[in-house]
Amino acid sequence: MYRKILITTDGSSVSKATACAGVKFAQQMGAEVLALYVAPEYQYPVYVEIIPPTYPSEEEYLVQMQKVGGEHLRSILDAAGKCGLQHSGMVAFADSAAQKIVDVADEQDCDLIFMGSHGRSGWGQILLGSVTNKVLSHTQKPVLVHRLIKEPAA
Repeated sequence: MYRKILITTDGSSVSKATACAGVKFAQQMGAEVLALYVAPEYQYPVYVEIIPPTYPSEEEYLVQMQKVGGEHLRSILDAAGKCGLQHSGMVAFADSAAQKIVDVADEQDCDLIFMGSHGRSGWGQILLGSVTNKVLSHTQKPVLVHRLIKEPAA
């Protein structure tokens, strides 16, 4: 049914548990896994006249975020490898994580986006927004939203 599944992560414990469930789902489908971590774009400090010498350069930031993203993706890729699935990982940069997820799913010909929900409702969801809700409203692709019943132990 699904040939290539995009599994997103933000590095949180909820996201890691969701990714584990995503790999199991991909294994049931015999699908390829594309793991994605979206990092924020580099921001120049606009509140100071001179950039402090300790502030990372854009190049340093990009290298560090590639490293951080790679660490977050490692568990997904290891799990997919242990299941014998074709797999790859990608670190992307964007100010809108939701739009980047939708764009990557389209560009990489993914059949399904597998992502989690942090379970916020009411004012928490309204005030904080939801990457999952934004993905649902911006994509034509199927999105499987994995909901945890219990918050994983950190």
